[in-house]
Parts: sequence; C-alpha cells; structure tokens
Amino acid sequence: MRELMTVLLDFAFYYPLLMSFVWLSGGLIYYLRWERGEPLRIEPPVLPHAPFVTLIVPCHNEGEQVRETIAHLDAQRYPHFEIIAVNDGSTDDTGAQLDELQAQFPRLRVIHFASNQGKAMGLRMAAMAARGDFLVCVDGDALLDDYATHWLVSHMVGSPRVGAVTGNPRIRNRSTLLGKLQVGEFSSIIGLIKRAQRVYGRVFTVSGVIACFRRSALHDVGYWNTDMVTEDIDISWRLQMRHWDIRYEPNALCWILMPETLRGLWKQRLRWAQGGVEVTLRYLPELLRWRRRRMWPVALEYLLSLVWAYVMLAIVSLWLVGIFVVLPPPLRIATLLPQWHGVVLGIVCLLQFGISTLIDRRYETRVGRNYYWMIWYPLTYWLLSTATTVAALPKALLKRKGTRAVWVSPDRGVR
Repeated sequence: MRELMTVLLDFAFYYPLLMSFVWLSGGLIYYLRWERGEPLRIEPPVLPHAPFVTLIVPCHNEGEQVRETIAHLDAQRYPHFEIIAVNDGSTDDTGAQLDELQAQFPRLRVIHFASNQGKAMGLRMAAMAARGDFLVCVDGDALLDDYATHWLVSHMVGSPRVGAVTGNPRIRNRSTLLGKLQVGEFSSIIGLIKRAQRVYGRVFTVSGVIACFRRSALHDVGYWNTDMVTEDIDISWRLQMRHWDIRYEPNALCWILMPETLRGLWKQRLRWAQGGVEVTLRYLPELLRWRRRRMWPVALEYLLSLVWAYVMLAIVSLWLVGIFVVLPPPLRIATLLPQWHGVVLGIVCLLQFGISTLIDRRYETRVGRNYYWMIWYPLTYWLLSTATTVAALPKALLKRKGTRAVWVSPDRGVR
C-alpha cells in the first residue's frame, strides 16, 4: 500500500511538471522555426492564387452579436468569398436580423432551421450549400480579423494534405477576474499547447470558434458527427486518423466572448471534458492499430490527464476523510497546502506563462498586463480540470449513443 501511494503521489506531481516542459519545449521550437525574427505585425503571405472560400457561421440565439459577426466576416480582405449563416432554431430575433442583413451584405446567404438541430448539423448543411472548396467556420459571437481568411487559406494552397487549419482565438471580454484569467489561459496555455502539438505531429483539436477545412477532406471523413457533444474534437481526430494534416496558424486572429461566471465556466469546461472523453471512448479501439500510431501521443496524453484527475480526486478524498477518521500512515494526507513540490510547480507554471506571453506579444502587444492575474491560474485550472474531468467520464459513459447534441446558449460574459 505504501508503494502504491508513493507512485500515485509522484504521478500527481510529476505529470503536470512533465507536460509543462513538453509544452514549453514544443512552443519554443515552433517559435524558433516559424515566428522568430518576424515583426510584431506582419502582412499575410502572397498566395499563388486565391481560391473561392465559404465563410460559415452557425447561429443559435445570437441576436446580440450576429450583426458584429457578419460585418467582420464581410470585411475580410480576402478577394473571393461568400458567407453562409445558419439560423439553428433560434428563439430570439437572430433569424429576423439575418434576413435584414442579407440586403446589406450581398455575399450573405441564410439557412433557417425550424428547430434546434445542433451546431454539427448546421455546419453540415452549410457545407452542402457552400460553393467554396475551403470552408472557414466561426462561432456566432466571433469577430474575425481582416486577414484571418488569408492566413488560413495560405496553408491550404501550400499543401494538398492539409485538411484543417485552426486559428488563434483571443478573449474580448476581460472586465472580471475570470475574464483576465482566460486571456492568459488562451495565450499561455492553449496557444502554447497548439504550437507544441503542431511541432510533435498531431493536434488534439481545432478551435471550434475559428477553423478552416478543406471540403474534400470533410467529404472523406463524412463531415461532422451530430451525436458528439464537441464536434470540433471529433472532426479533428477523424481527419488525422485518415492521415490529413492539421495545422495551427497564430496569425489568424479571432476575437470571442467567454464565460465570466463560475456557473457558465463550469458548464463550458464540463462540455469540453465530456467531448474529450466521448471521442477517446469511441475511437480508442481503432487507435490501437499500427496505422494510427501517429495519434498515439495525443491519445496517451489525454488518457494520462484522465487518470491524473482521478488520482487528484483520491488524494483530496483521503485528506477529507483523514480530518474525521484516523487513517493508517500510508493513506494519511497531512495537508493540501503547497509544500516544496507545490513551489516547484508554481515556479515552472510562471516560467511557462512568462515565455508564452513573450511569444504571444506579436499578436496582442499588451497581453503581458494579464501576467499578474496568472499567478492565480494554476490553482483555478487544476481544480476546475479535475472536477470537470471527474464529472465528464460518467456523463460520457451513460450517454445514449446516437443522441443528437443540440445547442445550449452559453454564458457570453460581461462586456
């Protein structure tokens, strides 16, 4: 028992430490190879030709944001594109606003669903109606940077094996502590992980809020599945299992709204965690084949993160039980307060935040002002990650296969 507890405690400490160094090393390699020496704001590369592109925005109850979103899509500096908006059974005035916007923006076409069919179905229908060979998909609250489409398409025309390119989401609302933490998270954690995964060969998921897809690649894998709670993770795994390449383009900026209440953040992260579990459970048997070996590091990292969450649950549970019951020494957890190992983890996390913030300055010059708030992020992130992962596993296991994933309007935060 003592040996088992030692292994579990060591795993709880060394796993996040190891992953921090993996992300740091991968992020630095990406920076040295593709970003070093470039000015803070560079012009998009010259394309040999500009293929026709379809910009897709699925909407459900986006009445407060949809005008801004469509206006930014229409303002793209890319020469040849159309816009397709899908009104997915909205109960507010989203549909009426989209109909009005068609007169203002000739490039815009609107598809109306009578009832809530889910984001995946909206994307599928828009893809069927699209005239472009490349589809840039954004959320209904996203403000796309003027040159984002140009940056995304540059990867597509540069290599026929690129099936998808994920962009660089930036947080718009940052008036609360949760908002400031997420600004740092997207630059210091998510951006660094995307860079590292791009270097090491496989990306866990494209960003559902901004991604570009090759239409032939989508056709190859059967488009988006309508029964997965996170269609972006699912399509990313299926594309890569069919040997399509997925890339990360940090210059493709997209400004988004994020939850700024604990309830909204919990619901969002629980959905993300459940989506990861669903994808892993569905495709793990297929991943055991030798032909899928390049997906093994991504799958292994996720499985280890799942184990880590339950190890942390066991440690916290033993500590709570130990308050009321005298446990034998091997099972006794004296305190949850950081000891020397906690200090080491904290220092490594701040190093990671500092380096990733310096890398990220070219995309948002004043992002460093959020570094102070990131001091509080490790505790918040680990608690939230543990709780949502623990809750997501039974939800994914008990979910009936084939149940359609429909829209649930998220918390858009304080602006």
